[in-house]
Amino acid sequence: MHDSLYFNEQHLEVREMVRAFARDEVAPIAARADATAEFPWATVKRMGELGLLGVPWPEELGGAGLDVLAYVMVIHELARVDASHGLTISAHTTLGTSPIVNFGSEAQRRRYVPLLATGRVMGGFGLTEESAGSDAAGTRTRAVRRGDRYVLNGSKRFITHAGVGEIFVVTAVTDPAAGTHGITSFILTKHNAELEKAAPHGIGHDDSLPAMPGFRTGRKEDKLGWRASDTRELIMEDVEVPVEQRLGEEGEGFVNFMKTLDAGRIGIAALSLGIAEGAFEQALRYSTVRKQFGQPIAEFQGLQFQLSDMATEIEAGKHLVYHAAWLAQRGEPYGKAAAMAKLFCSELAMRTTIKAVQVHGGYGYTKEYPVERMMRDAKICEIGEGTSEIQRLVIARHLLREVAG
Repeated sequence: MHDSLYFNEQHLEVREMVRAFARDEVAPIAARADATAEFPWATVKRMGELGLLGVPWPEELGGAGLDVLAYVMVIHELARVDASHGLTISAHTTLGTSPIVNFGSEAQRRRYVPLLATGRVMGGFGLTEESAGSDAAGTRTRAVRRGDRYVLNGSKRFITHAGVGEIFVVTAVTDPAAGTHGITSFILTKHNAELEKAAPHGIGHDDSLPAMPGFRTGRKEDKLGWRASDTRELIMEDVEVPVEQRLGEEGEGFVNFMKTLDAGRIGIAALSLGIAEGAFEQALRYSTVRKQFGQPIAEFQGLQFQLSDMATEIEAGKHLVYHAAWLAQRGEPYGKAAAMAKLFCSELAMRTTIKAVQVHGGYGYTKEYPVERMMRDAKICEIGEGTSEIQRLVIARHLLREVAG
């Protein structure tokens, strides 16, 4: 992909900065963070300092004031080295912060966005439930209005940053009879469950954020991949939420989180693309130094064909991802493009990492090389923020609407 097609000078400067950070600071700790499943507070602090936790938000709200293309590029470049770090940026920015930026009142934006955009505290998005994953409309969490507050009861599952975060956008049913029009969003706050680990780094908590009684972190998930990303339950037991903490009007929650997921798909597509590209680069490099039958394995035609296929598909994936980001940047409809990018790149990540392990042979199955971690990190990309099946449904709806149009 020719850089000048999508990127200007500023984009290329950001890319160089992120590549250097990924190479010098993330790569050395990625394997250890994966093995221990510890949230990497030290590098997360650095991401905040570099402006990577508020890339697309205006400077007056603590952000870096960059565009959607720069944001997508940051996720892509980080995921080439470590998917968990890329996901931390994606989940914090798109899921944790963007609903407040896009749907919040001026007071809500000024109150919460600077804390999130600077990386002072982590944010998350409480949508998925035990029985409401792909069927996000099946939300069971209830919010009952009592005077000037709502009382929330329910639990959320598989929530990124549920433990380490302090600011959350949470969905709950306010009108059970209204179907998808009965779901409302709220901003809830709690204390970081890892205060002791975060404290030495001076991030992860802000005294101005109250711990709402009854709002707490549940158990931490022990995952196949994305292990340095924090995934836990969120539990709400009679949580009293002031009415000014409602995000938008009653009943707007479903429409708003569908818009948020549309944008999130570009992020996960970029993450998937980064995993695929990182694994391909490892395989390519290894094939030139590993010798069998007296010559580098890169000289065998069977392997050359594999490398050629990987490189071609990655190039196609780049165009899908950056085209969707370009549409979003211009304010044009991008739902179909985002779903296509997410579908193609998540499945590409799985195919490419499997091939990369194969190229490494027995070594690829060991912790000595990063390709086994990349393969584990790739699988969830076909599941999270809309499964491959849901993406196909979304794309088909767009296609049929266009025909009917």
